[in-house]
Amino acid sequence: MESFIIRGAQLILSLSILVFAHELGHFFFSKLFKVRVEKFYLFFNPTFSLLRLKKINGRWHLKYFAKNEQPLSTPVTDSKGYHVKDAKGRYLYHTIDTATLSTNDWRKYPESTEWGIGWLPLGGYCKIAGMIDESMDKAQQYADPKPWEYRSIKPWKRLPIITGGVLVNFILALLIYSAVLFTWGENYIPISNYSLGMEFSETSKKVGFKDGDILLLVDNTAIERFDENAFRQIVEGKKVAVLRNDTIAYISIPTNFMQQLMREKQGFASPRIPFVADKIIPNSPAAKAKFQVGDSLVAINGQQTLTFYDFAKNIHTFKNKTVLISVYRKGAQTTIKVIPDSTGKIGIAPRQPEAIFKTKTISYSFFESIPAGIVLGVKKLTAYVNDMKYIFTSEGVNSLGGFGSIGKQFDYKWNWIQFWYTTAFLSVVLAFMNILPIPGLDGGHLLFLLFEIISGRKPNEKFLEKAQTVGMIFLLLLIVFVNINDIRNFLF
Repeated sequence: MESFIIRGAQLILSLSILVFAHELGHFFFSKLFKVRVEKFYLFFNPTFSLLRLKKINGRWHLKYFAKNEQPLSTPVTDSKGYHVKDAKGRYLYHTIDTATLSTNDWRKYPESTEWGIGWLPLGGYCKIAGMIDESMDKAQQYADPKPWEYRSIKPWKRLPIITGGVLVNFILALLIYSAVLFTWGENYIPISNYSLGMEFSETSKKVGFKDGDILLLVDNTAIERFDENAFRQIVEGKKVAVLRNDTIAYISIPTNFMQQLMREKQGFASPRIPFVADKIIPNSPAAKAKFQVGDSLVAINGQQTLTFYDFAKNIHTFKNKTVLISVYRKGAQTTIKVIPDSTGKIGIAPRQPEAIFKTKTISYSFFESIPAGIVLGVKKLTAYVNDMKYIFTSEGVNSLGGFGSIGKQFDYKWNWIQFWYTTAFLSVVLAFMNILPIPGLDGGHLLFLLFEIISGRKPNEKFLEKAQTVGMIFLLLLIVFVNINDIRNFLF
């Protein structure tokens, strides 16, 4: 439960940073070109807001847990309640004259941006005057254009307003990568230091890998470290050389290896690590049996367990049964009696490879970290774009994940290095996903704007409204689908 809360807190903080930065990009260029930004919200605020802030006559005004104000324009309806249209087929609206409003009514000051924090942490928004967006403010669209509206300025000025969020997200990713490299350097375990080799999934074993293999080469290119780049080299390569029992073995990689891994959802491989206790879960069988942090668990009922995986696989068969665990503690061997729970676990988190195997550190000066961060950011973007080809396979669709999958990218303990690396990567993902030409995303607005620039005429506003509606429905269904995928994967 504690790890779930920590991961959840990191996820919310990370997404808050990214959403705020994204919307700030839209806000900056809007203000640069004298376009009004009516609202700037972190998180969505249906019905009410946790916090609302607005500068009126030089003074900031603040409201907590306040209901959202009614719009200035309301539909004109007939006796049957239907929305009335004019002779040109445009919907009619009653518009309140702001001069008639009291001085305490924030709607009286539309030239000032309302800042706020909503209660639904699924994103945020920047409501730009005169723009057909997720707010679907039709009243504004049917009124005559105002000089301070988005639709009134030249297309070349609208272009940076649309792309500002994506631009800021990508720049933010580069800045974070550079800052991480400057602050902590680059730490990794050379693959040759994994003295026990790798633990391979059943899918990988079907291809020819064996537990204990040490990865050496992919298509005659040496593997320096075991990371996502090495993984991509392997799944997209043709032949992998491994060190197996002091001899070199070669494994041919099938062309659909990535699809096999996604279909069977077992992963590729992980470092083989000895089972050293890093954390004892409170009130767990291990806590009751007096296990200690730093204990090395090496056998179950006298049967040797060389690695954490060996231990986990064997202890699983002793659910609710008393077992004797052989433990090395401060150089001395002892035996501890414990009863695994109904899931076959005793409640010990293993020490991570970085704390067991010797690491290598590359340090960067301030001026070295900037180009290194840019290179790293571009590599992440390129790799992510390359991976998109798998989305168009059945395995890729079923592997899509929602908030649960994103949350798992963070460490179960609060780890600032991992937090910032993950935040930077999510910033790259957010930038790329938002530039896709889907109505409802920045890329959809960009597509219609480019059409206007090339053709010299604006798309019909009714068409834009319908496209926005279809895009929003598609995105909402996608969000539901990927989160159902998460639940299904968790349960089954």
